[in-house]
Amino acid sequence: MNRPLISPSLLSANFADLRADIEQINRSDADWLHIDIMDGVFVPNISFGFPVLKYVAELSEKPLDVHLMIVNPEKFIEEVKDLGTMMMNVHYEACVHLHRVVQQIKDAGMKAAVTLNPSTPVAMLADIIRDVDMVLLMSVNPGFGGQKFIVHTLDKVRELRELIAHTGSQALIEVDGGVNLETGKQLVEAGADVLVAGNAVFKAPDMLDMIHRLKSL
Repeated sequence: MNRPLISPSLLSANFADLRADIEQINRSDADWLHIDIMDGVFVPNISFGFPVLKYVAELSEKPLDVHLMIVNPEKFIEEVKDLGTMMMNVHYEACVHLHRVVQQIKDAGMKAAVTLNPSTPVAMLADIIRDVDMVLLMSVNPGFGGQKFIVHTLDKVRELRELIAHTGSQALIEVDGGVNLETGKQLVEAGADVLVAGNAVFKAPDMLDMIHRLKSL
């Protein structure tokens, strides 16, 4: 079993001192930096705007894993690209023409990922799974950090792993929400490749140690 990739979620960072937290992530074993963009429409919260994200992108030495929890995410492909983003993540539920959006992301030079809310079945991905580089399964309802892990996500990870194997897709499986050492271990055993961790990392007494321990699951 390969060690998971770790993508700390900036949503749980200290907004009053983002530089300090990002510098710690830069020194850590983290693989990516996960950034949630919220619009107050698709989810009941607002997070980062592009002026702040430009600053974050300049500071981060980790590849950017950008998750758009917004309506009409295709309108912002160029802005996300201009951050130097590695992976652009859009919600299945927010894209009427999902295949087109995935192709637009790839045409812009980024990897394309699709996110499923907790209530959206894995089967909805059958016609797009070969075209995406990653699937993000939300293990909480999107919009806020610090929520409790939805246990049914473990079944969805297993089901998604079967779909990937059946179709020959190369997509990674990422999970976001309530990830800690306990749930992270269960997710890796179920077949997850990438763990997004917010509070578990940024509220830990030693961020670098926590990331190392998550990486070692």
